[in-house]
Amino acid sequence: MKRFRLLKRGDESTLTFQLWEFTGSALVMLFVFILLVTYLFPLAYMVTTSLKGPQQLQDSKSPLTPAARVFYEYQGKQLPVYQVPTEQGLREWALVKGGRASSEFVDPRHPEAGLITWEGSWRALDYVYRPEVTFDNFEYIWGAAKIPQAAQNTLVVAFISGLGVLAASIAVAYGFSRFRIPGGKWLFYLLIATILIPDSITLVPTYFLYVRVLDWNGTQYPLIVPHLFGNAIFIFLLRQNFKSIPRDLDEAAMLDGAGPLRILVSIILPQSIPAVATVALLHFFYTWNELRVASLYLGIAPDLRTVSYSIQTIQSLSPSPAVLQAGALLAMAVPVLVLFLFQRFFMQDMVVTGTEK
Repeated sequence: MKRFRLLKRGDESTLTFQLWEFTGSALVMLFVFILLVTYLFPLAYMVTTSLKGPQQLQDSKSPLTPAARVFYEYQGKQLPVYQVPTEQGLREWALVKGGRASSEFVDPRHPEAGLITWEGSWRALDYVYRPEVTFDNFEYIWGAAKIPQAAQNTLVVAFISGLGVLAASIAVAYGFSRFRIPGGKWLFYLLIATILIPDSITLVPTYFLYVRVLDWNGTQYPLIVPHLFGNAIFIFLLRQNFKSIPRDLDEAAMLDGAGPLRILVSIILPQSIPAVATVALLHFFYTWNELRVASLYLGIAPDLRTVSYSIQTIQSLSPSPAVLQAGALLAMAVPVLVLFLFQRFFMQDMVVTGTEK
């Protein structure tokens, strides 16, 4: 009898533990779901707003999803359809003649019944909407911002500056990771310290240099040339990756007669493809989203404007919520697509501090 009671208590403990485990897992999943919905809500708002027409945006009582007002053609006129409360419930009638105390409607389902007089103020009635998606906002942004030409300009800047920043960053990172440079440790610290310098501090000196000295205003040179000297963050990432590669491979290649450049091309870079791809993607995202430098130097050259600057210019001239959201989605589309296609290279097997991430 005593043995039966002990087993029964053990079973109750196991059942209680399982219930607590299930409850804890359910609470965690609920929290993750709420966090996911909260995170994706702005994106959902952007998509739904960009697909709405101007009439729906002006109506505070319109549905949250994209829809269009319903009209009924009566005697050659397009009449708006309202939700009219009656004794039989809500009816969808078209307004023929509105008045302060009474209005005349017609039933679109039974127009043969003639005009219907309704007592009340028609201004307090709600419009009838039907689900409808419009791409007018995207068409407007596409044409007004000259997206094809702006995308071509952006890709040219991203390609040329990307090749330059990769070549310079790889060369500097290779030197810091493989060669004993006098004072190299302090030079590397000085390089990392430049990351802490805000861009606003160098804005005026660089503007004076590019505009007054080099006469680069209205050209793409200010967007390209600075990247040809490398990037401190990219150099740090590549240096950490290069340092993780064993030096035994370098020594074996040197015994076969390979020089420093051959070692870099044949030994280091093939094992650092994920890191190099990550740097290339980060630079592309930066170039695609860059706005301040483009607006500073390309304001007088409309044919050279980038995507972000062109869309921002049109949005400032037409501050409609639908146009704003449509422009933002167009600007976001390409980086998201590129990241989706090359996500297996992004941060794949990248070594930052000696540990694989």
